[in-house]
Amino acid sequence: MEHQQTSHHHSGHKHGALIQQLLDCATACENCAASCLDEQDVTQMAHCIEIDRDCADLCYLAARLLTRDSEFGHELLALCEKACRHCAEECGKHKHEHCKNCAEQCTKCADACHAHHGKINLS
Repeated sequence: MEHQQTSHHHSGHKHGALIQQLLDCATACENCAASCLDEQDVTQMAHCIEIDRDCADLCYLAARLLTRDSEFGHELLALCEKACRHCAEECGKHKHEHCKNCAEQCTKCADACHAHHGKINLS
């Protein structure tokens, strides 16, 4: 499939809803990490905090790449999906409301990334 006047194959895609989902997920992850630091047993939340921060960074980066229609945006979405699923799994282990919210946002974001990146698969 050819596109007009472009050097990469992503031009013309509508990314607005996905970018917003990525930003919502990143915000939920940042909030979860900050809230985990306020929990009584922070040591028990250490892995959750690490995964939250990684997921947030990847979501922010993916949103930036999609905003500028980067040729690497769709490839990063596969990694973003993987990070979101991992974060949702980790946050799902905790009873805190911020973890539940983060897990929900991460699952939505992972599904949105999957639907958008197509057949790209990172093992």
